[in-house]
Amino acid sequence: MKKSTVIGALGAMAQETRLDIFRLLVQKGPEGMPAGELGARLGQPSPTMSFHLNQLRFAGLVTSRRESRSIIYSANFKAMNELLAYLTENCCGGRTELCAPAATVMSGCKPQETETLTTKSSRRLSK
Repeated sequence: MKKSTVIGALGAMAQETRLDIFRLLVQKGPEGMPAGELGARLGQPSPTMSFHLNQLRFAGLVTSRRESRSIIYSANFKAMNELLAYLTENCCGGRTELCAPAATVMSGCKPQETETLTTKSSRRLSK
């Protein structure tokens, strides 16, 4: 994973509302949540939600799909796991037992079939 991709993803989450959105989507799992419901749960107006969701989508951290008249947003678990793997790649100087709690927490996350952060960034850069 390229550093620029990691920086983009971390930068997207380095804002309170976007972090709240991402955490809520992670809690909801692969089925995701409609944009309107996200806004209602977080007390944010539609234009604000649209801006923040687009930032997260541009960073490859969320995906969207249309269902009838709603846009459903989901966390991109594969991208999230790649980001966590990158951040913990050389964890604890090779003493992996020190990183066991993080690995245990992540073991319940199954990547969904979506684009990775790497492929999303490559496609964006090639345009």
